Amino acid sequence: RFWSGGIANPLSAIEQISYLLFMRRLDEMDAKRQEDAEFLGQPYESLFTGAFEWVPGQLVEKRELRWSRFKNLPPDAMLVHVRDKVFPFIKALRGADQPFARHMKDAVFILPKASLLVEAVGLIDDLYAEIERERQVGQTFHDTQGDLYEHLLSEIATAGKNGQFRTPRHIIQMMVELVDPKLGEMVVDPACGTGGFLLGAFQHVLKTHSSPDQRWTDENGFERGLGDRLTDQRQWEVLRERTFHGYDFDSTMVRVGLMNLLLHGIDQPNLDYADTLSKRFEQAERYDVALANPPFKGSIDKGDMSERIPLATTKTELLFVARIIDLLRIGGRAGVIVPDGVLFGSSKAHVALRRLLLESCELQGIVSMPSGVFKPYAGVSTAALFFVKGGVTKEVWFYDMQADGRSLDDKRAPIAENDIPDVITRWRQRD
Repeated sequence: RFWSGGIANPLSAIEQISYLLFMRRLDEMDAKRQEDAEFLGQPYESLFTGAFEWVPGQLVEKRELRWSRFKNLPPDAMLVHVRDKVFPFIKALRGADQPFARHMKDAVFILPKASLLVEAVGLIDDLYAEIERERQVGQTFHDTQGDLYEHLLSEIATAGKNGQFRTPRHIIQMMVELVDPKLGEMVVDPACGTGGFLLGAFQHVLKTHSSPDQRWTDENGFERGLGDRLTDQRQWEVLRERTFHGYDFDSTMVRVGLMNLLLHGIDQPNLDYADTLSKRFEQAERYDVALANPPFKGSIDKGDMSERIPLATTKTELLFVARIIDLLRIGGRAGVIVPDGVLFGSSKAHVALRRLLLESCELQGIVSMPSGVFKPYAGVSTAALFFVKGGVTKEVWFYDMQADGRSLDDKRAPIAENDIPDVITRWRQRD
């Protein structure tokens, strides 16, 4: 339908749909955050309180910008209202000096037809209603947590020229469980894409600070929670505003990632447009935790490569691991997905990286994953490396994962065989 409506580029269509999902989710999330704040006894001011100046001298009441209000407008009036008032409002969200507004500055709402907008709004409402019906009985506190938005992101199924593809949520959750980020630690993903690893780390911290009766089990079998034991507002400020940092060299992905994190409750995500392999990226030894699935097949101009990366190669799957080591403080922990070639390649750069991992880090564990884990994007065999910066490696825990709870074909349908719970259990027992 978007193609027939004049939007032929799939990523452009996804970006436009994501704006609509963001508008819908923002309305729902605002109401949910107000409800949670009342339950936890915390203050909360609605995003839709007061007025918004959408052009100089022209004010609109923010409550009129809610999805629940404008979706009932006539088609032509809805298109004008969304394009000229609602979209400028979400572009300026959180203030002009915030990363979201900065990266949304050049974003454009390009839906050309009122009929297309009405159809998209109706479809999104229908999908949300279906999610609501499918909630498991008894999960009183279970928020959808942007599941519909996550489903949209899962449809980005074409690997780009730089080897980009989305990491399945249950793989992210497994890696986060093993790395175990904690409240107060700074978390980074130097190739963040849609922000999945940062979101997984956020949800993990919430879970570890949730009472038993405030937890539930999601569709992947992982516990989730609201973080009700975070009773100090300063803890929430640290978690939502200063903990999570991500970088990507695709400006569209930065915008999509910012919306993803905002929709899940990270008020001020620190996502930025940057090539973290470039000499222009100067951060080092700053973070406590790194989680990443960096591009496998990309390459970089040798003249632009950071001098802090001690490898004579242009292969990004090697460069990113070295960059992650550089970004971590001594004692910092990392979980990073690499193609099997990183473990077994015989080039000088492959050997140099493995020496760096073994002699400058404590390589704690390797989880070998079956080749179908990243289908339909790619069939490459991969492994997840888990290491601590500093010290030396004495022994490496290894797990040969045969099944991840999904079929290993393009359909990736749920199956009974799943090694992930055993991976987590044995990892915790390894000492």
